Amino acid sequence: MKRFIGFIKKEFYHIFRDRRSLFILFGMPIAQILLFGFAITNEINNVDIAILDNSKDATTQEIINRISSSKYFSVQQYLERGADIESAFKKGKIKAVLNFEKDFSQKLIKEGSATVQIITDATDPNTANTISNYTSAILQKYQQELNKSITVAYQIVPQTRMVYNPELKSVFMFVPGVMTIILMLVSAMMTSISIAKEKELGTMEILLVSPLKPFLVIIGKVVPYIFLSVVNAVIIIVLSISIFKMPVQGSLFLLGAESVLFIITSLALGILISTVAATQQTAMMISLMGLMLPVILLSGFIFPISSMPVPLQLISNIIPAKWFIIILKAIMLKGVGITYIWKETLILLGMTIFFIGVSTKKYKIRLE
Repeated sequence: MKRFIGFIKKEFYHIFRDRRSLFILFGMPIAQILLFGFAITNEINNVDIAILDNSKDATTQEIINRISSSKYFSVQQYLERGADIESAFKKGKIKAVLNFEKDFSQKLIKEGSATVQIITDATDPNTANTISNYTSAILQKYQQELNKSITVAYQIVPQTRMVYNPELKSVFMFVPGVMTIILMLVSAMMTSISIAKEKELGTMEILLVSPLKPFLVIIGKVVPYIFLSVVNAVIIIVLSISIFKMPVQGSLFLLGAESVLFIITSLALGILISTVAATQQTAMMISLMGLMLPVILLSGFIFPISSMPVPLQLISNIIPAKWFIIILKAIMLKGVGITYIWKETLILLGMTIFFIGVSTKKYKIRLE
């Protein structure tokens, strides 16, 4: 038993000395419970909305104040005319527009009824429904307070209109997200495993000390996977259009170009993973565990980013999938051009350059 106890002590010493094992044992569960606890929510908070107030009277101002003072909404823009609504939605930040009819207060007093149109961006059907329900609840509460001191009840009528996905088909939300996950995981995982395999076999160093420069070796390893991932993307898009009836309102050429850019970004991320992974098993674990959860939880694929705590919102900005999902929804559902998604495109391009630059530098250091 003394030998057995000594053996157990030795195993404990090995575990405590191995920081990676300790991280997997304690760090990953803590990170996962925090991510799931804060990111998974059906509630909405601080959703950006716009106001089109055709009446501009005391009643509409009171309603706007009630809505903006709630924790659910943040009034980001005041529109001057109905033609500005589509432009506000296409920019991607505004999720809903409240449209007050003309002479709102007068109609409420004289006719006993006035209308507020709730226009929501239904590219995310769940969020659109929640926004509509929350807004209607605020209007109903205000209406009840008005009717306490009068004999003839006033009625504020909310009219809901969903744009870009009026039938609230959930497939319109899931197809861009699933496409992003597949392209990112396959591209990043395949590249990281491929290079880790070379390192495991001891042939990567031989390649890097060959007449080819490290940068060219890395690009050479990536090019075949660019082609294969593009074929993957084409298959996904064709299946989405033919089977799930996913619309493509924008340019197919722009959609293809953005998909290629995202594929290259994912492959560059895979190269970066391979610089810290000594074996294929480690590379696969980092690719799956380190990318899958953040992509699903922090990309806005399922859960609205605006409802998450500020630290998680900041972290989501460094996840390439977030920007690609915005681009996909904008092109496929809203039919926008590059003028509306140039910022997201530049962010993906910048990430690609950064990943390739860091990877190349690390490989040079390995040779020294």
